[in-house]
Amino acid sequence: MIELTQAIGMLVRRIRSAAASHELSLTEAAVMARLDRDGPATTAELARAERMKPQSMGTTIASLEEMGMVERKPHPTDGRQLNIVLTAKGLSVRNAMRAEKRTWLAQAITQLNESERETLFKAGEIIKRLAER
Repeated sequence: MIELTQAIGMLVRRIRSAAASHELSLTEAAVMARLDRDGPATTAELARAERMKPQSMGTTIASLEEMGMVERKPHPTDGRQLNIVLTAKGLSVRNAMRAEKRTWLAQAITQLNESERETLFKAGEIIKRLAER
């Protein structure tokens, strides 16, 4: 069990490092991924989703905003709130990061033999089921 946990952690860290050239923190990258996947959100919604304090999320959003990755837009139904949205630059960086990660993983998988690839893909299905529970 420990070896599985360590192996998954090592793989996740290696995949993340494939896109490290963009110099985003893990939290900044996670927020950008969430905005890309789920669309605009308030700072409070992002904080809840990432299990962070709103003040900490505010700091993360300010940093991303300073880099030009996100911007604040009026909430469509509540004029008191602002939504955080990815900018064109933010979306471009997010797409580049995703491509770099996928490229690294695809190249790594080509180093495996056919039997190892089959085993890996079956394990991936099992891990996904575990994560969805």
